[in-house]
Amino acid sequence: MTPRLKALSVHYLTATGAVFAMLAMLAAVKSEWSLMYVWLMVAFFVDGIDGPLARHYHVKVNAPEYDGVLLDLIIDYLTYVFIPAFALFKSGLLPDWTGWICILIITFSSALYFADTRMKTRDNSFAGFPGCWNMVVLVIFATEPNYWLILGLVVICAGAMSTSLKFIHPVRTERWRMLSLPIAIVWTALAGVSAWANFHPGPLVTVALSVTSVYLLFVGIVQELIPSRSKS
Repeated sequence: MTPRLKALSVHYLTATGAVFAMLAMLAAVKSEWSLMYVWLMVAFFVDGIDGPLARHYHVKVNAPEYDGVLLDLIIDYLTYVFIPAFALFKSGLLPDWTGWICILIITFSSALYFADTRMKTRDNSFAGFPGCWNMVVLVIFATEPNYWLILGLVVICAGAMSTSLKFIHPVRTERWRMLSLPIAIVWTALAGVSAWANFHPGPLVTVALSVTSVYLLFVGIVQELIPSRSKS
């Protein structure tokens, strides 16, 4: 296979995320939450491997007619933001006006964030909450907190998008990656168990999912408070 065909294959792999997004949306329309998250997790897996493959096969050089970054952002908005927001709205966890407030806040703030050229930091982390609403909504589905807590969480995360607070990328952020990456893998496994159990996974999985979520959400901020040895 020529370098160009390899690069094109990476673009095609990225584009499959749109197909998985459509399948997830069709499941969400039918309130089939477990199936929805199966497709979102497949899309999440593709999103995790297409970046390293794109860099390995030099897609910007060998297949420059497609903008891989733009393609990735379009699909990420669907799978990370749009579909999870719809699912949260339709889940029944947010009564009356609170559901409308949440989907308007999530979709509006995330659209601005995804277009923000300052979203990446020098260490490949994110400046501001990176719009991972698929992860937030999954934890909400598994824990079913009071709707006021859900509303507060949505407002806080959306507000954090416009800050310079640091949020890690479990794969690309090198600092503490030996800990962050295994925790992210465990979180993914727990998310899969939760979806398989129709979001009634039992207290052990629920607690573990909550703890790993708190780590992934706040570890970047903790890193900012604790200077690395290279800076000391």
